[in-house]
Amino acid sequence: MVDFPGNCRTTAMGIMPHKDIDKALELAMSLDVPFWPQLPHVSYYEDMYAQASQNFPGIIIDLKNQKISFNSAKFAAELPGYSEKMADDATFTLNDVYSTCYHRFLSMDLNKYPAIRGQVIGPVSFGFKVFDENNVPIIYNDNVRTILYDFISRKINVQDAELKKKNKHAFVWLDEPGLGWVFSGLSGYDDIIAKREYNDFLKSLSSPGALHLCANVNLPYLLSMGIKLLSFDAYQIEIMPKGYAAAIAGFIKNDGIIAWGIVPTDSTSMSNVNPQMLSELVRNYWSVVAANSDVTVKQIAQQALLAPARCCLKNMGQVGAFNEPPTKDKNYALHPEESLVEQAFEYLKTISQNLKDEFGLALNSD
Repeated sequence: MVDFPGNCRTTAMGIMPHKDIDKALELAMSLDVPFWPQLPHVSYYEDMYAQASQNFPGIIIDLKNQKISFNSAKFAAELPGYSEKMADDATFTLNDVYSTCYHRFLSMDLNKYPAIRGQVIGPVSFGFKVFDENNVPIIYNDNVRTILYDFISRKINVQDAELKKKNKHAFVWLDEPGLGWVFSGLSGYDDIIAKREYNDFLKSLSSPGALHLCANVNLPYLLSMGIKLLSFDAYQIEIMPKGYAAAIAGFIKNDGIIAWGIVPTDSTSMSNVNPQMLSELVRNYWSVVAANSDVTVKQIAQQALLAPARCCLKNMGQVGAFNEPPTKDKNYALHPEESLVEQAFEYLKTISQNLKDEFGLALNSD
């Protein structure tokens, strides 16, 4: 089980649009459950796929064209050396090239927070996104996929151990938009195969499984994967289907935590909402679940985290100004995407306080 109560605490996606490293860290640390930021506008290595690829055999990172790919011959040549290094945790930890913030985050006083969080791209998403020399996603290569699942498992376990040295309630979630793609009729790696292999994968993790999806979601499917924490874009649902109630209630009664991504991070949506409206929206979701199951709205709130709906990065595959040095200029002018994220964080804190007050959770959130 996840060993801390949700109590409408705040967290957010790891990916942030900032180029100012200090500002990104400051924002991340301002939430109840802070995280280390991923900054793909600082370096292409921090693209979530490129970042996770560090030390995976066969990977090619093209900085000039900001592209990650896989070569089968390179994989075969590098696999023996990789196998020899698998017992060394250093093979699976992030270095300063692949993350400007990770070790800075670990150097901070993190024990005072109720929990802290890390993230790694999930194996399904990585496998769908990275193509080989024949322009085929590596998810379809059985041998490579087996190595990939094990590789991501080891990355999560090493990161989890490093974070738990700083906070015993640390956890690592898997960014898995790919689990929204397995339902496509064109996918040769479908929801049935994915669920079977994910169950085995989750058993290899040293901590309870946690998933995050910004993509369209099938909540009953995801909640039945064997995970203990699910983060998803709740804002996009608009109306909670009654058919989801039983799955959500069962997950909550089994001590699962749901992070409700309720604050939009696009300018159009943000111009049409305010914290009170978003507080009412998420509470309406919970009321539908309570009305169609045997859990109360307060039980849902107690097992809830709150987050922005998405990371607010446009053209994710094209971002990453790796040749631009990070700035520490305190007069640095915010990019519109940065301003949107900062506004979303402020909305999020207000919504959290509204709901903590309503359900009497404020005193239980320290």
